[in-house]
Amino acid sequence: MTEPVRLDKDTAVGEVVPGPWVPAIPDPVEPATPATGTPLDGVVVPARRSPAGWDEPLRLPVWLTDTTVARARLDYGSRVATRAAVRGLRRSPLAVLRGVWRGGRFWWRWVRAEDLAGELRDATTGKLGKDVFIVRDHRRIRWYLTGATLATTGVAETVAAVMVGEWVPVVSGLTVAGAAAVVGRRRRLPGEPGTVVERDIRVGLAPEHLTAAFRAAGLLKADRALILCAPIFREGAGWLATVDLPLGGGKTAADTIRKRDTIAAELGVDEIQLDLSRVRAHQGGHGRRLSLWVADDDPYLGKPLVSGLVDTDRFDFWRPVPFGRDARGRRIEIGLLWQSAFFGGLPRRGKTFSMRLLVAAAVLDPWVRLYLADGKGGADFKPAGGVAHRYVRGADDADLAAFEVMLDELIAEMSRRFALFASLPTSLCPEGKLTPEIMRRYMLPLILVVVDELQEYFEALETDKDRARIIGKLARIARRGPAAGFMPVYASQRPDAKSVPTKLREIVSYRYSTQVVDKTSSDMVLGDGKAAAGADASMLSEEHVGVGVLVTGPASFVTVKADYLDNPAFEQVCVRGRALRIAEGTLTGDACGDIAAAAGTVGFTIPAIIGDVMEVFGPRTRMWTADILTGLVNVDEDSYGDFDADMLAAELDRAGVTRTTKQVKIDGENRAGYTLRDIEGAIPPDVLAARPVEGVGATGPISPDTTPDASGSEIR
Repeated sequence: MTEPVRLDKDTAVGEVVPGPWVPAIPDPVEPATPATGTPLDGVVVPARRSPAGWDEPLRLPVWLTDTTVARARLDYGSRVATRAAVRGLRRSPLAVLRGVWRGGRFWWRWVRAEDLAGELRDATTGKLGKDVFIVRDHRRIRWYLTGATLATTGVAETVAAVMVGEWVPVVSGLTVAGAAAVVGRRRRLPGEPGTVVERDIRVGLAPEHLTAAFRAAGLLKADRALILCAPIFREGAGWLATVDLPLGGGKTAADTIRKRDTIAAELGVDEIQLDLSRVRAHQGGHGRRLSLWVADDDPYLGKPLVSGLVDTDRFDFWRPVPFGRDARGRRIEIGLLWQSAFFGGLPRRGKTFSMRLLVAAAVLDPWVRLYLADGKGGADFKPAGGVAHRYVRGADDADLAAFEVMLDELIAEMSRRFALFASLPTSLCPEGKLTPEIMRRYMLPLILVVVDELQEYFEALETDKDRARIIGKLARIARRGPAAGFMPVYASQRPDAKSVPTKLREIVSYRYSTQVVDKTSSDMVLGDGKAAAGADASMLSEEHVGVGVLVTGPASFVTVKADYLDNPAFEQVCVRGRALRIAEGTLTGDACGDIAAAAGTVGFTIPAIIGDVMEVFGPRTRMWTADILTGLVNVDEDSYGDFDADMLAAELDRAGVTRTTKQVKIDGENRAGYTLRDIEGAIPPDVLAARPVEGVGATGPISPDTTPDASGSEIR
C-alpha cells in the first residue's frame, strides 16, 4: 500500500469549474420530450415557457455574457487548433506530393475528356463511332482552356509582383500547396486502424458523446436523444452530467446502470472511471433520471487517506462511522446501528483493514462492548485484546469451544435485553429496542460482534450437524440482535455456499467486497443479481488495494476507497479505548485480565515470549509443551515456526520464568509442560495488581447477573 496522506477536512469534493462545452448550471428546468425541445449538440434541451403561455425573451448564449466560459472555450479552441497545425506540418510534405499527383491525374482525365467518352461509348462494342469527332472537339477546347488559364495566371502573378510586392507569388504558392495538402490527405478504408480517432475525455465531454454512447448501448433509438437536465460541467477531476432518458423508449435508469461497461467503452474510458447513479425522488428525480460522472483517470489510485479516527479522542457509536470516499471524493459513512455487515474478497486486498475501521470506532466509544473472534489468529486484531469483552483467537479445538461459548453468551444476553424491554413502559421504550437513555440507565452498552475469517470456523467443524448449529446461532444474532443493540460484522475470504452459507449471508444488511475473481464470486458477497445491476467487485484490479463495492440497500451501492488505519495506529486507538473504559467503569470480560495492556499502564514492557505464551494459555491454568508450541506457531509463525521444546525453555528462562515442575497432569496424563502460575511469576507484582477488577470503575460496579427494572431497582 502506498504512503498515506492525511485528510484535513471531513469533506473532500471537487471544485465546480465551468468546462469548455457548457456554462455553469442554470436554474433547474423540468425535462421535456424530444418533441417539445430543441436539439442541441445531440441532446434535447427542454423548452421553457412562462406561466402565462408566451415564449420567454431571447437570451444570448452564455459564452457571450460569461467571461469564464468564454475563456474556457477560447483555451480549448486554441489547443485544438494548435494540435491540428502541428499534425498538419508533420504530415504536409507527403500530403502535398500526394495532392499534386491526385490533381494531375484528375486534370489529365478531364483534358482527355474521358468523362464524355465514357458517356458516348457504345455499351456493346465499347467504341465511340461517329461520336469520336465530338470527343476530339472537346479535347481541343479543354486544351485551349488550360493554356488560357495558365497564361492568365502567369500574367496576373507577374503584374501583382511588380505592383504589390514579391510576396504575392509566395502567398499564392503556399495557397496552392495547402490546397494540394488537403487534396492529398490519406484516405483510410473502413475498419482500418486509425479510422476512428479516439477522444481524450480530459479534453471535454460533449452532449453528443453521451447520446452516441447511449445509442451504442441500446438505450436510445436512432431518432431519439438524451434530455439534458443541466449543463455538463467540471466537478473535481471529471465531468458531471444529469440526464433523462426520453419517454416512450421503455428504458430506465436501472437499465443504464447495467450497461455501465458498454457506455464506458463508447466514451473511451475504463468502467472504473464512470460513476452512474440514480437521482431519487427526494433529490428531484424519477425512474428515468440519473447522474453521470466521468473521471479523467482512475479515481481510486494514489495515496489513501488516513482515517480521522487516528486523532479522535472519543467517538460516539450512535453516529455513522467515517469509512472512506467515493470516486468523486465525497465522504462515505456507515451507520451500523440496527444493522449487520458482511465483508468479503480476495486475500491481501484490504478487506480486514476496511472492516477494522468499524472496530476502531467502537473501541473509541467506552459504551460499546466488543466480542471478537479471529479465525485466522493473526496480528490484525491483537491490540483489541486490551478492550474486548471476549476475544477468541484461532480455530483449533479449544478455540472452537470458546467461540460457541461466546455465541451462547450473546444469545443469552440478547434474550435478557428483550425481556427487559418488554417490562419497560412505552414512554421509556416506545419502539421496543435500545435507546441511549436505556443504555446508560440500565448499563446495557452497545455490542459489536466481529467474526473475521468466518470460513476457518466452519471448515474446522467436523460434521454438518455442528456447522448447522453454529450457523443457526450466528443467523439468530444477525436477525434479532440489532434491535437489542447488537451489531454483527462477519468477514470471509471464500464466501461460497459451504464456507459462508446463503442462510447467513442473505440476512445481512450491509455488504462490502474487495476484488474478487468473477461476477459469480461478487454476487456471493454482495447478493444475487447485484453484478448484473452494476454492483460488481470483479471489475476492480490488483492495484485497487483498500477499494471495494459497498451495498447499503436493495438498489443502493457505491464503490469506496476505504480510509487507511495501519497496525501501529490501531494499537494506539486500542490504548485510548482501554483508558476510556477504565475511566467509565465499562472494562469487562477478558480485557480485565489482559496482562500486556495492564503493564502499559504502569510503564512496564512484558517480554514478547511471556505475552505470547500467556495468550496461548488463554483461560487454561496448565498446558503441555507440545500444545504451547502449536499455539505459538498460530500466533506468529515467522517467529516461532522453528521452535522446539529446548528453544522454548531457553527463551522462557531468559525472560525470568522459574519452573516449579517440568511435568503437568491434564486429564490424568503427565507430560512435559508449564503452569500459568510459573509464567506469571516472571511478571512484577505491581503489573499484576494493575489489572482492573471486572465491572468496577467510575460508575461503580456492574453485575452481569442483575437486571434493573423500570424504576432502577435490580431484578435477580
